[in-house]
Amino acid sequence: MGYLPIKDKDGWWKDTTSGCIESSDKAAYDKYMKSYHAEQRQRGEQIALQNEVSELKSEMSDIKSLLLTLVQDKK
Repeated sequence: MGYLPIKDKDGWWKDTTSGCIESSDKAAYDKYMKSYHAEQRQRGEQIALQNEVSELKSEMSDIKSLLLTLVQDKK
């Protein structure tokens, strides 16, 4: 049970028990996680905007229908 360094890959280790490859570069991991979370936030914002636009389209359609009804009732 232990770790073996991977040849020609500084900071990378192989777990001899599970066979997993791991990095010991915490700065690179933190950078990756920061970009991952930023991407997740951006996706969430895009989904929220899409939902808002859909809701506005629906409301505009309702307003259009009401206006058409009002115009037809005046004739």
